Amino acid sequence: MENIREEVKELQIGFKIRRLRQERRMTLQDLATATGLSKPLLSQIENEQVIPPLGTLLRISKAFRVALHTFFQEEGSSEKCILVRAGESRRLRRGRSGSQAQTPYTYYSLAYGKKHRNLEPFLIEFETRRWQSELQVSHEGEEFLFLLEGELEFHYGGQVMTLAPGDSVYYDSTEPHGFIAPGEAPTRAVAVLYSREN
Repeated sequence: MENIREEVKELQIGFKIRRLRQERRMTLQDLATATGLSKPLLSQIENEQVIPPLGTLLRISKAFRVALHTFFQEEGSSEKCILVRAGESRRLRRGRSGSQAQTPYTYYSLAYGKKHRNLEPFLIEFETRRWQSELQVSHEGEEFLFLLEGELEFHYGGQVMTLAPGDSVYYDSTEPHGFIAPGEAPTRAVAVLYSREN
């Protein structure tokens, strides 16, 4: 767990959020109002006490009118092509978002360091978990997920789908959605998020 925290500190997500907020002369309350997130949660994110889930980062990026990758890129990076070698991706454990339950996965940014991208590719490792309706999220954009190994249960609106290795799903992420790994086998997937620009 300590290694994960160190890797997150390297990303400086909280620092980037605070800097964007201050550049726009916004208070924490202004940002809370714009995102629908609580002021204490935003404070914890800015102070690196909580690792924000992707849905939370999308809401923050929309409020600032910046792309999601802003939070994953290295300062000053303008590479046109980024090679991410095995074991070099940035690992993030998804934290709590307001009243949401702890979400059962760890994600790895597969394009860390690439500026000005429209897609956010991630490798996701799912933990075994029982379904809770609090695991569903919704946000602007579209998502694609390809299951590499294990079994995944996908909840989309009122539908429940079971994915096996080699299955994929492409969906509009404005509809409430969530995933769990119901079995004990390791479950890994590649996911690509697209967030519409403001």
